Amino acid sequence: MTKREHYNGINTIIWDWNGTLLDDVDICIESINTLLQARGLPLLDKKRYLEIFTFPVKEYYRKAGFDFSVEPFETPASEFMSLYYNFLPEADLFPCAGEVLQQLKDAGYRLVVVSAMEHDSLVQSLKDKRIYHYFQGVYGINDIYAHSKTEVARAMFAELGLQSSQCLMAGDTLHDLEVAEALGVRHLLVASGHQSAGRLTARTANVVRSLKDVATKLLN
Repeated sequence: MTKREHYNGINTIIWDWNGTLLDDVDICIESINTLLQARGLPLLDKKRYLEIFTFPVKEYYRKAGFDFSVEPFETPASEFMSLYYNFLPEADLFPCAGEVLQQLKDAGYRLVVVSAMEHDSLVQSLKDKRIYHYFQGVYGINDIYAHSKTEVARAMFAELGLQSSQCLMAGDTLHDLEVAEALGVRHLLVASGHQSAGRLTARTANVVRSLKDVATKLLN
């Protein structure tokens, strides 16, 4: 595939990491439930999790039952990240992730990652999962509280000299849609991550069921 044959003139795919390439929903639920149980709060099942997870994550914690008049948000957030990183080796890439990335790279797409994961941890995670080499840019946030990745994405745009008309954001949450809108780029959301298909399709028609469908759409 030559550059001029790229899908709708796109030459750069901006990937989200958690929930899009990395299947970490279960370890997120396990981590948050550990915190909820320690506080005597009701646990989350997967259906409830997919309905309340949001950005900024402070709002998600509130919906999960944490009371920030009793403790500051930073306390459970820090505890969560410790648990999450303990469980992280258990999380696998989504099936076909490596194959999809290879296909897109072979087709001439530039691949970058923008994530709400702390930057150094993101780099290490990509290396641990053996897909770091696919990306021409990796951009994470500079703290553990995952407020927003929009500013990170803007910095990436400036550093790489990207043109919005040539980029597509591939993610799994409405926050990825918001990032895409802020950047003025197109988007494609995968309904196999941290938010339910119903929440995604209520906001946009650009939703696919699986990671493999991303490649199908971009390569055909």
